[in-house]
Amino acid sequence: MSRVGKLPVKIPEKCKVAVDGTTVKVEGPKGKTAFTFNPVVKVVVDKGQVQVSRPDDSRLAKGLHGLTRTLVKNALEGVTKGYEDALEISGVGFKAELKGKDLHFALGFSHPVVFKLPEGVSAEVDAKQTRIVVRSADKHLLGLTSAKIRGLRLPEPYKGKGIKYATETIRRKEGKTGAA
Repeated sequence: MSRVGKLPVKIPEKCKVAVDGTTVKVEGPKGKTAFTFNPVVKVVVDKGQVQVSRPDDSRLAKGLHGLTRTLVKNALEGVTKGYEDALEISGVGFKAELKGKDLHFALGFSHPVVFKLPEGVSAEVDAKQTRIVVRSADKHLLGLTSAKIRGLRLPEPYKGKGIKYATETIRRKEGKTGAA
């Protein structure tokens, strides 16, 4: 039996969980989210908790058992507390600006870069315009959005210019040395 999968997930107050076929829908104070799971496992909601079970001990069922339970737990945590990622911009003249649901970047290109935030994701730019905090109730969507923003200008290893996660450290390379 999966150690993670067999643990029930307690449903917090102010949250609703509904299972419709192979779709789990979760609603809470921070928003709502839904995901589909593999029909090999079974998800049941009863007595204020969600229980995930599997029919047999096949390799596929064992893998999906813990995964599905973790997806339910992440969805519940997202709609109650929410998730956030912080990104930092470094480079001379590099900056970000929030205009409605669009992020406008100056990243050293000949044109400004406009990034449209997907539905369910919000962003906040600090006063220096070099730090972006992205928030969402959906952990998967937040990770995708943060990765796409970082991909607009990847941090380079010589001067460290670009967009990086706040917790990330860039391995710096030594530049060319002068001829002897």
